[in-house]
Amino acid sequence: MALYGYARVSTNDQDFNLQTKILLAAGCEIIRTEKASGKSRKERSELKLLLEFLRPGDTLIVTHIDRLARSIKDLQDIIYNLNQRDITLKATEQPIDTQTASGKAFLGMLGVFAEFETNLRRERQMEGIAAAKAKGKYRGRKPSINPIEVYRLYTTEKMGATSIARHLKIGRASVYRVLEKYERSTKNNLM
Repeated sequence: MALYGYARVSTNDQDFNLQTKILLAAGCEIIRTEKASGKSRKERSELKLLLEFLRPGDTLIVTHIDRLARSIKDLQDIIYNLNQRDITLKATEQPIDTQTASGKAFLGMLGVFAEFETNLRRERQMEGIAAAKAKGKYRGRKPSINPIEVYRLYTTEKMGATSIARHLKIGRASVYRVLEKYERSTKNNLM
């Protein structure tokens, strides 16, 4: 029956020192930390590792529940998994303890509010983008792929899509999209 901590921040310019101090004070023997968005568990390898490592009787401790999940579905999935394996979830800064009825109820309410906050943030972001587009100032995300380089490697270096993808560290499907777009534009120019 060990205590394990999980600390997360969303961006590289944030740090989790305060979270780790609180988790150490709570008695956590091992603390896993990562810098990743809380929207999804896909990119959160430390959380995945910790969830796989926990054993029946262990306790997972976070400072705030939003460090663990930002959506109700994700939070419910994590809690269900922990409950099935007889693992307790606690939050140091919120009255959450999945061993108590009141802790479970509070956890459910916080999950709803965390998702609500995420949805509000997304709405504000979309409103900001719409306003910027209306003013002609929105350009979107900068392209991460140089189509000229993709085409050069394909034509001059005679590299295949897989080799280009490995060389540029991009997805093979992205290479195909660039080449397809280039072929369409050259066809339209010939007509």
